[in-house]
Amino acid sequence: LNSALAQAYYCKEEGCTNITTETGAGQWGAALSMASKIFGLELAVYMVKVSYHQKPYRRSIMQTFGAQVIASPSMSTKAGRKILTDTPNNQGSLGCAISEAVELAMQTPNCKYVLGSVFNWVSLHQTVIGLEAEKQMEMAGEYPDSVIACFGGGSNFSGIAFPFLRHKLTNGKEVEIIAEPASCPKLSKGRFQYDFGDEAGYTPLIPMYTLGHNFMPSNIHAGGLRYHGAGSIVSQLQKDGYMRAEDVNQLEAFDAATLFAKSEGIIPAPESSHAIAVAIRKALKAKEEGRKEVILFNLSGHGLIDMAAYDRYIAGDLVNGEVTDEEITRNLKDVEDFRI
Repeated sequence: LNSALAQAYYCKEEGCTNITTETGAGQWGAALSMASKIFGLELAVYMVKVSYHQKPYRRSIMQTFGAQVIASPSMSTKAGRKILTDTPNNQGSLGCAISEAVELAMQTPNCKYVLGSVFNWVSLHQTVIGLEAEKQMEMAGEYPDSVIACFGGGSNFSGIAFPFLRHKLTNGKEVEIIAEPASCPKLSKGRFQYDFGDEAGYTPLIPMYTLGHNFMPSNIHAGGLRYHGAGSIVSQLQKDGYMRAEDVNQLEAFDAATLFAKSEGIIPAPESSHAIAVAIRKALKAKEEGRKEVILFNLSGHGLIDMAAYDRYIAGDLVNGEVTDEEITRNLKDVEDFRI
C-alpha cells in the first residue's frame, strides 16, 4: 500500500478512470485493488497463471475490492495470444503479465499502467519501511550488521535497505544482503545490461541485472519473486559492490518458514521465507564463529493464503527449481544486442 495508494492518487489527479497492473503471487494486486477502490478507479489485474491457480484466495481478495483479475498469459491481448500460440501450456511470468497490462492500458481511454516494483519511485515509496526500522533500531540501542530482504524486482529490498545504505555511502557502515530464489537468480547469476522490463518489449530499456526478458522461471510458490530483472538502482549498487545476493532454493525457504512459524507463531509468505533463510544462515555462521551479529530482516508478507503450498511441503511434494548456468547463458543470447 505504500506505493499503491500514492500511484492510485496520482492517476486519479491526472484524470484517469482506469488503471492496469500485473501481479505474481497477488500481494501487489491486492494492495492496488484496495487503493483503486479508495480513489474510485477501475482496475484490471493480470495475475501470473501459475499463481492464479495456486493462490485462488489472493484472487478473491482482489475481486472483493472490485478488481477484474485475468490469468496471464491470456487471449485478451496480442502479447498473450502470441505466447499461448508459441507455448500453449505456458504458466506465465511477471514479464508476460506486465506486457499484457501495458497493452491493455494502451488500448483503453483514460487508462494508465501502474507497476508495483522495479522502477525508482516504487523503491522510494517503500523506504518508509526502512525509515521506521531505523527508528526501531535506535529505540533498541542497536544497529544492524546485516539488512536482509527477499528480492523479486527490488521494491521490498529497497524499502528496508536504502535508509541504512545511505549510512554506508556516507560514513562506511556495513550493510548487506539480498535473498533471491535459486530458480530466478538475476543478481547472483544474471548479467548487467539494458533489457526490457516485460516479455513483449513494451517497456523502455532499463539498465539492470537480468536473465533475459523472455526468461521463464520454474513454478515455485514464491510467485512474487519470479521476475527476470532487478531495478536499476539496486542493480547499480550491486554492480558497484555495495551489496551482495544469495540465492535460496524452495525447500530451504520452506524449512526456514516452518522454523520461524514454530518460533514466532507467524506463518510467513513463501517470498519472505527466502529472507528468513538467509537470516538463519547468517545467525548460524555467527554462532559457529562465536561472535555477536545484529541481523535485521524484512518479514514482508504473511502466508495464511499460501497454505496449499505448506500442505505440499508437509506432504513432501515440493521440489527445488534451480536453473543451470547453461540455461542462463542460452537465454541471454537473445538479448545480446542490449549489452552495455
